[in-house]
Amino acid sequence: MEVHLVDGTYELFRQFFGQPPRPGEDGSEVGAVRGVLLSVLAMLEAGADHLGVATDHVVESFRNDLWPGYKTGEGVPPELFAQFPLLEEALRAMGVRVWAMVELEADDALASAAAVAAEDPAVDRVLVCTPDKDLAQTVLDGRVVQLDRRNGVVSDEAGVRSKYGVDPASIPDWLALVGDTADGFPGLAGWGKVSAAGVLAHYKTLEAIPTSAADWDPDVLRAVRGAPKLAARLVEDLELALLFRRLATLVVDRSLLGSVGELAWSGPTADWRPLCDRLRDPFLADRALALADRRRG
Repeated sequence: MEVHLVDGTYELFRQFFGQPPRPGEDGSEVGAVRGVLLSVLAMLEAGADHLGVATDHVVESFRNDLWPGYKTGEGVPPELFAQFPLLEEALRAMGVRVWAMVELEADDALASAAAVAAEDPAVDRVLVCTPDKDLAQTVLDGRVVQLDRRNGVVSDEAGVRSKYGVDPASIPDWLALVGDTADGFPGLAGWGKVSAAGVLAHYKTLEAIPTSAADWDPDVLRAVRGAPKLAARLVEDLELALLFRRLATLVVDRSLLGSVGELAWSGPTADWRPLCDRLRDPFLADRALALADRRRG
């Protein structure tokens, strides 16, 4: 059995900026929602049978209380922001499990579901469907992989190391040093992607990095430039780096998914066709219903 976990926030943004406008029955913009539904339906038609989608019902989370510069909904086009509740309603009508996150983020929900699914012996592989670098930390021993559906790239642990230079478990430490502009925290001055990867590939965590560059392993010193300045900066800003790591570390809340069986797709609900009428797409309704009939045999 394979489990597909989809970043609905990423998909909605991608569809909004990649598709022409499309008014719904009441004249409001629904093109991004329709695009995500078509994308999810294509996954189901291709054979996916255990699937969940996470969305950021609100953009802000507990992380905004930890760092004033953390990302907010400011600047999100209102026509896009208004489609989040509709997407969540539409996916539920399609019969898909949805996590609409408020205190936590969609990324946290994906990490939580991946952790639960990976512990189920009936699951052969969990595919976390997003190119978001934050989710690279969920990759585990071939059981959890990251899938960039747009480019058709599957990343296992070796793939994560090839792309970022560190193990999946070190991704939060790496982000703490280099920063994440999408999430709104800057990292530490002087630390770049190459230097952070060169140090963390060896030491794995922030706390394990010696406070003096004189104590760094010779292989590490050969891999990075300006080691004394980097070490001094980390000592000076260690508390800040630890805060950034907390921002980058995904929260695993196993209460979000009781069992993998909750992700089994058995077809749309009675609300599906009326929902598609609101989207002015009866063919979309027909496709999902026909697929459910074929699955039932």
